[in-house]
Amino acid sequence: MSALALARRSALGLALCLTLGSGGAGRASAATGPLLPDCVARAAAASAARAPGAQGDAPEPASGRAPRLLVRSPRDMVAAAHPLAVDAAVAVLDRGGSAMDAAIAAQFMLNVVEPQSSGIGGGGFLLHHEVASGRLRSYDGRETAPAAADPRQFLDASGRPLAWHDATDGGLSVGVPGLARMLELAHRQHGRLPWASLIEPAIAVAEQGYPMSRRTHDQARAAAARLRAQGDPVAAWLLDAHGQARPAGSTLRNPALAASLRRLATGGADVLHEGELAQRIVATVAGHPCRPGRLSLEDLAAYRPREREPVCGQYRGHRICGMGPPSSGGIAVLQTLGMLEHHALRTLAPGSVEAVHLISEALRLAYADRGAYLADPDVVAIPVAGLLDPTYLRARAALIEPGRALGEPVPGRPPGAAAAALTDSPETPPATTHLSVVDADGNAVALTSSIENGLGSLQMVGGFLLNNQLTDFAWQPVSPSGHPVANALAPGKRPRSTMAPTIVYGPDGALRAVLGSPGGGAIAMYLVKTLVAMIDWELDIQAAIGLPNIGALANATTLLERGTPAAALAPALRALGHRVAIVDLNSGLHGIERERSDGRPTGWRGGADPRRDGVARGSR
Repeated sequence: MSALALARRSALGLALCLTLGSGGAGRASAATGPLLPDCVARAAAASAARAPGAQGDAPEPASGRAPRLLVRSPRDMVAAAHPLAVDAAVAVLDRGGSAMDAAIAAQFMLNVVEPQSSGIGGGGFLLHHEVASGRLRSYDGRETAPAAADPRQFLDASGRPLAWHDATDGGLSVGVPGLARMLELAHRQHGRLPWASLIEPAIAVAEQGYPMSRRTHDQARAAAARLRAQGDPVAAWLLDAHGQARPAGSTLRNPALAASLRRLATGGADVLHEGELAQRIVATVAGHPCRPGRLSLEDLAAYRPREREPVCGQYRGHRICGMGPPSSGGIAVLQTLGMLEHHALRTLAPGSVEAVHLISEALRLAYADRGAYLADPDVVAIPVAGLLDPTYLRARAALIEPGRALGEPVPGRPPGAAAAALTDSPETPPATTHLSVVDADGNAVALTSSIENGLGSLQMVGGFLLNNQLTDFAWQPVSPSGHPVANALAPGKRPRSTMAPTIVYGPDGALRAVLGSPGGGAIAMYLVKTLVAMIDWELDIQAAIGLPNIGALANATTLLERGTPAAALAPALRALGHRVAIVDLNSGLHGIERERSDGRPTGWRGGADPRRDGVARGSR
């Protein structure tokens, strides 16, 4: 679409918004909603979603728990958020593909069958362990802000933050996607099978159709009013003729996505960043009638994934490695464990008040540092070594008292940090997915990917949803104290994330575990709980994942998972001074660990989160 056409479309959209705002009907004949967004309906839907206790408060509505059993395989293992994704990855392993090949096949399938959580319209982080070299490499496919981004674009005329869905729904929140180019880079370095062959299973399922999962149905149901307000194509895809979410189990087909994936298979990731499909992405973002975005063809063409140095630390003789900035998740996990190293968790029972108290306090201190110092390392100087310094973490651990909550946490002053901490508020938890793979040679991949909020920006191009990752930046570029905020929005910058793909090496130096989780700002707490359960309490990967979720974020509130035994700990924790919230904590942790017998490796064990649709399985 030409610049003149874009200008005309934007002008038409503005006129429609003004007309609708003054009482215009704004309706097309389709029952799914207007062909162009109804600004009044969208605002009303956003208000309903923000109502206390509304389903829309959660980025992915809770869909209950289903039992998951520990899975064993002598040769290899895949754990991911949907059985069809696992099937695609296992088929690749059966054909002699590498762990990277299998991870790519699973990720493209997840774009089809778990569309609300991730896809080529978003980004991700990836860790790769290579047996032959013993090297761990990390890849950054995080989205970037457009060159025309404004640090205050999520503030209204009076300088107050926009309502959440006013910011997320539309073009304004869309960052430059990076997942496809990151996967292509990693495949060039670690793949064995042809790129196109890894996408073929996803193309087939998108064309033939698949049963809509309960989780996707619940997401569409929670967002139905917002989907109707955005109109086609996303409304026509997920809603029925009456404007309601299609039933769980009904067949969903996505021929438009199949066509896009076919182009990606033959033309590589460049088809998303240059040419006709890129033009459609820009037209959709820049031409949104109510919240036009600032994305340009030049932004798409200029995007490059980065290879970063992973961050690693010690815990009880294990070497635990994660993603460094712009992810904050790896550092938050390592800081928390570094503090817990100085407390005798092994002597405490899983799920005890004492254990929950210690874990929550350590997480609280780590999250305080996260908000102060973590951002895009290409833009902001980050004291990574200081944040992970054992002496600094010992001093932070000394702030934790066994019998009393510390209250509102404050950032520390790690070695190498600026004189004044740069603070911001935590982001709203997004929709995300994680997959873990180990191949027959022992190579491993941990991949966490996201489009941010459930269903992203609600903008669909070529059958895939576009992200709303720009809302992961701090909306206020300056703190109340007048200091610049590390994670403030800026042109070309990557927003901070908490995605934390993780690889664990045992005391013998051998690969022990591969894991990660969705959950937005809560990702680090889900991983800490699981790692403590595996290392301190010697639970298998499935039992560790299944433990009730507990923890804390960057405030004085301790979080306990609703509907689990952890909720009963609230009175005892309050007696210690904790402010407690009992909430749905919808992790989606998928992990693999090495199995040993008589000290020798005998294969792999896989675990899937009972709170999601995922499974674990090895090849035949």
